Amino acid sequence: MPMRNYREELMENIADLDEAAHYLTACYEESEEVFLLGLRQVVEAHGGVGALAERSGLNRESLYKLLSEEGNPRLSSLAAIFDALGLKLSFATSSGDQDEAA
Repeated sequence: MPMRNYREELMENIADLDEAAHYLTACYEESEEVFLLGLRQVVEAHGGVGALAERSGLNRESLYKLLSEEGNPRLSSLAAIFDALGLKLSFATSSGDQDEAA
C-alpha cells in the first residue's frame, strides 16, 4: 500500500466543509496559534487567499497579514472569512457545566 503524504491528505480532508469545521474546532481547543495555523490550512484547501479575498470582499494584502503567524484577526474579519468559506461560528457549553448548574 503506497504511503500518502500527510499534508496532501489533510488538504483533501479539510476541503470538505464538515471536516474543516471539526478540524478548526479541534485547533481552537488546542490554542490560538494552532487555530490560526488550522485556519490558514483551511483557507489553502479552499482555494487560497486570492479566492478568499474575492469571496469575502476583504483586501488580499490584509488577509495575508491577518492570517500570518503575527496576525491578530478581528472578530469581524473572522466572520467574513467563515462566511466566505461557508462555515459559521457557534458556541457550546463546556462539558459538565450543565450538570453543575442544575
